[in-house]
Amino acid sequence: MSSTGSAGRRGSRPPLSAERVVDAAVRVADEGGLARVSMRNVAAELGVEAMSLYHHVASKEALLDALADWVFTQIDVPAPRDPWREAMRERAASARRVLAAHPWALGLIESRTPGPALLTHHDSVLGCLRANGFTVVMATHAFSAIDAYVYGFVLTEQTVPFAAGQEQEYAVGIEDQLPADRYPHLAEMLREQVIAAGFEFADEFDFGLEIILDGLERRLETGRPGS
Repeated sequence: MSSTGSAGRRGSRPPLSAERVVDAAVRVADEGGLARVSMRNVAAELGVEAMSLYHHVASKEALLDALADWVFTQIDVPAPRDPWREAMRERAASARRVLAAHPWALGLIESRTPGPALLTHHDSVLGCLRANGFTVVMATHAFSAIDAYVYGFVLTEQTVPFAAGQEQEYAVGIEDQLPADRYPHLAEMLREQVIAAGFEFADEFDFGLEIILDGLERRLETGRPGS
């Protein structure tokens, strides 16, 4: 009876596929980071033997490539004729959300062999910029500047010594370490902007992104290639 029940559970399990393997790897990485992603751990997540994964993913390296490519399936992709500024704003916000939800992704996506989702994503971003009047040079600069900003902001969010919404508490805790006579500008910022005004670091994302978009728009209007 126990054997029949076990067979029934196996029979009810959806068939193994490359997509299911990658989805399981995402869950493993979300729970324990990239260091936990192995064929054995992913197989355990799926309730199968590790050897069965090799029918769908050639190796752990191939699995990491697929994992990196999966990230780009989650990020909004602009359409060629979308107004460029809103498209870049929405794409940047989407990328930030995805990378924040999967902290392991930031260190992975730029280090793996490009997959079809990554290539499609990048081509779509460049296509939107080109369709909106950006030269090849300027589209390249725009893509690079926006991604550098998004990735840098996400990295900062992941490493600041306080949780989201706890900026005031943190500022109050270090206020005594910043005497106004020695660090007048830092003390002023903590007192007026963080403690009194309810500063939240996450709110800085939109402000910084708008500065980049403003600069790109000025260059587009004046015809400056940015080189």
